[in-house]
Amino acid sequence: MNVIEIENLTFSYPGASVPTLNQLSLTVEAGDFLAIVGNNGCGKSTLCKAMNGLIPNFITGTYTGSVRAGGLDTCSSDVGTLATKVGYVYQDFENQIVRPTVLDDASYACMNYAMADYLERGRAALKRCGLSGRENDYIWQLSGGQTHLLALAGAVSLEPDVLILDEPIAQLDPGHADRIYEILKELNEKHGKTIIVIEHHTEYIADYCKHVLLLKDGKALWKLPVREALCRVQDLTASDIFPPQVTRAAYELKKARVLPLTAALPTTVDEGRRTFAGLTYHINKESREQTEALCKAPAAVEFKDVTLSYRSVKGEPHKIFDGLNLSIRKGEKIALIGSNGAGKSTLMKLMIGLLKPSAGEIELYGSALRGIKRDQLSRKISLVYQNPEEMFIKDSIEADIAYAMKVRGIEQWQERTGRLLEQFRLTGLKDRDGRLLSGGQMRRASLAIGIALNPEILLLDEPTANLDIATRREIIRTLEEMKDITDTVMIATHDMQLVCEWAQRIIVLCGGQVVGDGSRDEIFGNEKLRKLTGIRPPEIFAMGQELCPQAYCYTIQEFVQTFGGDSDGRIHKEAVG
Repeated sequence: MNVIEIENLTFSYPGASVPTLNQLSLTVEAGDFLAIVGNNGCGKSTLCKAMNGLIPNFITGTYTGSVRAGGLDTCSSDVGTLATKVGYVYQDFENQIVRPTVLDDASYACMNYAMADYLERGRAALKRCGLSGRENDYIWQLSGGQTHLLALAGAVSLEPDVLILDEPIAQLDPGHADRIYEILKELNEKHGKTIIVIEHHTEYIADYCKHVLLLKDGKALWKLPVREALCRVQDLTASDIFPPQVTRAAYELKKARVLPLTAALPTTVDEGRRTFAGLTYHINKESREQTEALCKAPAAVEFKDVTLSYRSVKGEPHKIFDGLNLSIRKGEKIALIGSNGAGKSTLMKLMIGLLKPSAGEIELYGSALRGIKRDQLSRKISLVYQNPEEMFIKDSIEADIAYAMKVRGIEQWQERTGRLLEQFRLTGLKDRDGRLLSGGQMRRASLAIGIALNPEILLLDEPTANLDIATRREIIRTLEEMKDITDTVMIATHDMQLVCEWAQRIIVLCGGQVVGDGSRDEIFGNEKLRKLTGIRPPEIFAMGQELCPQAYCYTIQEFVQTFGGDSDGRIHKEAVG
């Protein structure tokens, strides 16, 4: 039985030169757990919004073809009715939270439908989503992961047959990400819900999903069982999707003739243990990290006994930092990591003066931050927010990028705006409202806004969330190119691959305290620290550890050289992608 049936769907947004969806046909069977993948801008979110009737009933554009959801034609059914057939948790899920307390919010949709048992439905949804016992809490008392689960509970309370989640773990630490996917698995297997996720994290797709749909240029390129799909390395990488790291490592080792050409590609660490069982560990002298002495550069930002508390509606103020001491040195590339709620975003907001410490001092190049005027501060330090739509205040990308330069009278601001548009591949989008762009396009635009004033210090909050391979690499490349402009960069992220490829120094926050500060080996090689904070190194690191506890492999190249090279760790360079 099909719960979603789409035939020849074509949809174009107003003013767009080409359709976002182009003659797309698709069926989704009841009980499936489907992952939708593809490069940014290929139409993933647009397709899902057509499944629940937001397109064309709420979001207008040029629309042809047909979509049936739960037996209803989405064009002739109202959005409210369709919500009882297809539940949706959006990428910006915070906007779905509309009531002050947890039970109130979870049951709100049912109350709007005048269901007499709306409270019972809300409690049942909270139980299914792992939020029992939090019914009377205020929503601002929840962590990011718990807030996401509350948005899911609001959709679940209406008992739809289909649940769609757009990038469900994009901004979550591994512990909260695991929890969300375990709940989705239970909803799928025990409660018969059809689950559809838009997802870039192929390791989670490998562990939880049943089928994968690859979109390309607004069309369904293929829909395949998950294992077969993830082994199509060339198709996925051509669409800027990373197959699991163990899959790509085996693919490279087959190309290098280290593994037999007939060997099946693994998609999980368990499968990789069998595939790589015959390989020999060699110390990789080229890639094995050597711990270096701490940088002697002068401090750019210093936290001196900084304390910060948030006022609370219930009980005592919530203390985020208590006597925090930390130095950020000029020229460093720092990754700030830790679980949701550890204080990463708060630390960055303190650095730009958006929050004021209740005690202690923050210094910028030796001067107290509280004594620096806001206009002067914005030229020295810039923050690109976790939610990129918060960076947009004008009605076009071009105007948003130009705004800060124009109001400050920066010379040749028009020319610099044009260069930034070109640098971030935004020229063709310059007249579009930033809030209506795809997730990846928003990220690129927000980064362009953040560096418009050539700040000496750049802070990025989750810059690679929701991004495909090409955009991710582009952001890292852009950071490298900005060395002469912005030589001190701090990134708060859950993207451990970004951490391992880019950062020179890793700072770990837990409960408002710095519990780890050092190199990759010092952080990820510390099992006690990993357990305490819930941080998780890249999958390829876990694969290397499974094969040999002495192996510290942070990238696919390091793994291939470590387990596929000779005694000196050498392997044909052309075999490593």
